[in-house]
Amino acid sequence: MFKQKTIEEVKSASRKSSSGTTSNAFYNNPRIRGFFYQIALVAGLLYFFGTIIGNTLANMEATGIKTGFDFLGAAAGYDVLMSLISFESTDTYGRIFVVGFLNTLLVSAIGIFFATLLGFIFGVAHFSHNWLIRKIALVYVEIFRNVPLLLQVFFWYFAVLSSLPGARQSLSLGEAVFLNVRGLYLPKLIGGDLSSLVWIALGAAVAGIFVLRRWAKKRQELTGQQFPVLKTSIAMVILFPLIVAALTGFPFTVEYPALKGFNYFGGITVIPELMSLAIALSVYTGAFIAEAVRAGVQSIPHGQTEAARSIGLRENKIMSLIIVPQAMRVIVPLLNSEYQSLVKNSTLAAAVGYPDLFNVFVGTALNQTGQAIETIFMTIIVYFVVNMVISFLMNRFNNAVALVSR
Repeated sequence: MFKQKTIEEVKSASRKSSSGTTSNAFYNNPRIRGFFYQIALVAGLLYFFGTIIGNTLANMEATGIKTGFDFLGAAAGYDVLMSLISFESTDTYGRIFVVGFLNTLLVSAIGIFFATLLGFIFGVAHFSHNWLIRKIALVYVEIFRNVPLLLQVFFWYFAVLSSLPGARQSLSLGEAVFLNVRGLYLPKLIGGDLSSLVWIALGAAVAGIFVLRRWAKKRQELTGQQFPVLKTSIAMVILFPLIVAALTGFPFTVEYPALKGFNYFGGITVIPELMSLAIALSVYTGAFIAEAVRAGVQSIPHGQTEAARSIGLRENKIMSLIIVPQAMRVIVPLLNSEYQSLVKNSTLAAAVGYPDLFNVFVGTALNQTGQAIETIFMTIIVYFVVNMVISFLMNRFNNAVALVSR
């Protein structure tokens, strides 16, 4: 027989349960627990990094290693193979930091441009009706995507560029461009007193293109008529500076490379270290971009292609006006990742001696000064900022091509 509980027993048990719940409410609240967990995590991280920093400073003081950034004002005492700004061995470590940074930006910009160009060409070539073009695109992607980048850098530097002829047997394009084992030599444009006006005109033309695009877009939305923005933009970029140059008497002279002794002097010299690294970065990253383009094109329903053919559009117009603009919503986020990877992969420059930031600053400057923490910290900040800028710009571009919902 079950014993029935009296009303008093039930009330007493309820009061005990309520008091227990009240006393444990502080621990059972998920928000309060989460708050204390976060405080504990932050405190643990502060203790961890504080201990590391304290031990590091103590060890450096015990071994007599100085800390700080005063070394940036000291003379470097060594020269670099290539510099976009004037540099001598008597210049400071701070200036060589700038030299390496500019060289990193140069090879990254070249790599991004040509990787994008190759990626879109071979990505679209996957959908060609020509069997040979499709197979060439497939072979390009499979080879360069699956071979380590470092091996590709070595291949272009040691197997291709190092096998070029000497200076006296240079491959030439007329009397202006020369290619040999020591590099590529190009004509150099030297500006006079009024040359700045030409560059201002070029900048005004570029700014005018953005204004023209906005006006053409609004015009098309209102009237349905399409304005030839591309042809007009090309004309503006060419004609504006040309007209200003004509009015100022063409304030430019051309300096051509000339053979003197066993080498060429004058003009612009593109060293083989830069060429090999830029080519390797371009073809390697271009293979991944080609796959991103292929994935973006395949994401577009096939019915849109059939609809475009039904109204008489040619294949190139279908791809450029209908398929690729819509595929950009898939392609752009992948481009963001590939561009950032290219910038980070440029640190392989040390393998062939190209004087990028990692090579001349973390390599040579660190070995000479012993300021490991400072040099590595500055280099990390540079690559972090550059990649954040790329991410910001690509996110803005992604928002511009994203599908707008109403």
